[in-house]
Amino acid sequence: MNYISVPKRREDVNIDGNLELTKAIVENWTGKSADIILRDFVAGKIKGLSLSCDGMCDSLQVTQAILGPLKRNPPAVNNYDEVLKRVVTEVDAKEIKTINEAIDDAMAGFFVIFFEGQKTALSFSVQGFEQRSIDEPVSEVQERGSREGFTENFKTNMTLIRKRLRSPDLRFEILTTGVTGNNRICLCSLNGRVDEKLLDEVKKRIGNAEFDTVLSTGYLQPFLDTDYPSFFSGVGITERPDTMVAKLCEGKVGIVLDGTPYAIYVPHIFAENLHSFDDYAERPFFATFIRLLKLLSFLISVLLPGMYVALTIFHQELFPGDILFSILSQELQTPFPVMIEAILIHLIFEVMREAGLRMPKTVGHAVSIVGALVIGDAAVTAGLIAAPMLIIVALTAISSFVMPQIYGPVAVLRLVFIVIGGTLGFYGIILGLIALVINMTSISPYGIPYTAPFSPITLKAFRDFIWRQGWKKMSKKIEVDEMRR
Repeated sequence: MNYISVPKRREDVNIDGNLELTKAIVENWTGKSADIILRDFVAGKIKGLSLSCDGMCDSLQVTQAILGPLKRNPPAVNNYDEVLKRVVTEVDAKEIKTINEAIDDAMAGFFVIFFEGQKTALSFSVQGFEQRSIDEPVSEVQERGSREGFTENFKTNMTLIRKRLRSPDLRFEILTTGVTGNNRICLCSLNGRVDEKLLDEVKKRIGNAEFDTVLSTGYLQPFLDTDYPSFFSGVGITERPDTMVAKLCEGKVGIVLDGTPYAIYVPHIFAENLHSFDDYAERPFFATFIRLLKLLSFLISVLLPGMYVALTIFHQELFPGDILFSILSQELQTPFPVMIEAILIHLIFEVMREAGLRMPKTVGHAVSIVGALVIGDAAVTAGLIAAPMLIIVALTAISSFVMPQIYGPVAVLRLVFIVIGGTLGFYGIILGLIALVINMTSISPYGIPYTAPFSPITLKAFRDFIWRQGWKKMSKKIEVDEMRR
């Protein structure tokens, strides 16, 4: 057997029509992995080589639609055009020019065939790997919205978006990232609505991101986010196709990653945390009430523990006499200062929340029971924690779940304001709140202020900020450029 020189893996190697060399390169690059299937076949007088990944292709479709027709009705000449037009006509196929593409396609579930003497190969779309069925979104439960959520399957997610937005202006663009993983990323946009500069900037940032492999959209988020340091993010997250379609219609760019049910979109502003799909299905007055409730919950979850600590330590005169006597009588029985007590009980709550989140669902409820009954009640009875503090923590915890998209920033800010309130009092709370607002107004992802339309004020956009107008007026779209101005 003649010696065959095999090039290195990362080099782009063109297909030269030599099946023996092609087979040697694939075996060398894949290390003869057990799931990589290379098989020689003959179609009439033409020699061929097939490449696939075990378990990734639909074996029945490969046999009935590709290999079967090739052997029963072989092409008269060594030409791919005749194969596609006369022999294999029911399967989507494309021509590829490099062995790198052939291996990447095979690992994505495509079935690749090489013909002797041909300097290209055919890649057939016959994916057949196991996948999770379309199910209801877990983190974005809506009362009147769709029950369909994104899945880990790349094409299924694209189909869910296309099914809801049947417009020729909807654009999907496939990119790849990850040195080892070759992960596929789909950019979604609506032509005529999206700013081309925004789309180019997103492509540039993804292209500049260097990864070994990308397993979650969270890997991409820092590269797409604003560079200004802040607790809040200019990248939105969703697992609902209808929400993604709504964002595309607003001129945003969606990013769908193969292998994860969570998609992201840019730019994202704070007001979107107050909105949900149900807001647009309910009557305007009720949607406005719910948004005000969410805003109040945000303020409670961030400020209430710190304000309670500040008032208890520095500003007792602001409490009515009876309430002050009740609070102080219970706080004096606890061994910890009020600030330390607040930090301790919030850390215990976060530990229980994390444990309930990570544990199996069958035993997850036990964590809640232990936390609420055993730890909470026993701690108050034993005098380790004052009952008013436990009420504050419970109210804060419930309020923080009203806007789950920003739970992370809220949890950290809550502890920050407890420390500020315990050291600087109510005046420190006011200064901290001013600093937080200044920080939020300084964020401008992709030229759109994070606090829009409140700062800077855009009067037309106020019709869907806190107050939501009826659909007769809402149907008139607002251009994204108005927010930029």
